[in-house]
Amino acid sequence: MAEKKRIGDANQITRDYFDSLLVEMRHIDAVIPDTTLNLYGETFSTPVMMAALSHLDNCYPDGMVEMARGAKAANAVNWAGMGDEAELERITKTGAKTIKIIKPYADNGRIFKKIAHAETCDCIAVGMDIDHAYNWLGEYDNILGEQMSGKTLNEIKEFVKATKLPFIIKGVLSVRDTVKCLEAGVKGIVVSHHHGIMDFAVPPLKVLPDIAKEINGGIPIFVDCCVENGYDVFKALALGATAVSTGRAIMTPLSQNGAEGVMKTVIDMNAQLKSMMARTASPDISNIDSDLIYRIK
Repeated sequence: MAEKKRIGDANQITRDYFDSLLVEMRHIDAVIPDTTLNLYGETFSTPVMMAALSHLDNCYPDGMVEMARGAKAANAVNWAGMGDEAELERITKTGAKTIKIIKPYADNGRIFKKIAHAETCDCIAVGMDIDHAYNWLGEYDNILGEQMSGKTLNEIKEFVKATKLPFIIKGVLSVRDTVKCLEAGVKGIVVSHHHGIMDFAVPPLKVLPDIAKEINGGIPIFVDCCVENGYDVFKALALGATAVSTGRAIMTPLSQNGAEGVMKTVIDMNAQLKSMMARTASPDISNIDSDLIYRIK
């Protein structure tokens, strides 16, 4: 018997939205596409990035470090979510170019310390996932015994000022928050609903074109949630993303083959992306025409 879909499941809504988007073919004047990503002074082979995952020891021993090794082998951007200082040091010692995302702890002093530690670890950027401030009861969240809280625009401005690194806000899903992020001086946003943290959340790709219009090329735009393959990556890039994170798609390969599984997954996704670019006359990841995308009515 087929499993009954849960009403309001933001992940299913997002997956359905991805699959509702079709792509026009264009072959005349097409070239071999370039998937190079230039980001924060670094050059990567692909816009396929790791997601800001945490606690991957259940997938593979020291799983966050092993994921970083896979990202480095694929020459992809690595992200790191919740974890202690020692883990971040092991991650960055792999040589993986890493973006550290910090939880919205109630204790801002702890946030400032983690920002400073990310600098000492030579992370290429640091940021916060503001969408993890509240729980399903509408109260401040508590994650593994750690108290969270909501953050004001002025607090975010202070976090931005506290570091020489680009500061990123994760969990932007509206033009309204985009405007506030720009006012705060952030250097990147992640358009995301944190894998369904809110029921009936708008799919990131649905709101992405409006967000991209507001930003107008000013800062990088990253997208995550339900990204399963290179075709999803292509659609996100066409609609305004700079690069795209995948999380759950790498977890099984990580658990089965460690860093090699992660590397192969990224390479395979990038090949799917490249095939779409070649068949749509998209020369590089900064020049994918949004008019290529059609939505099933």
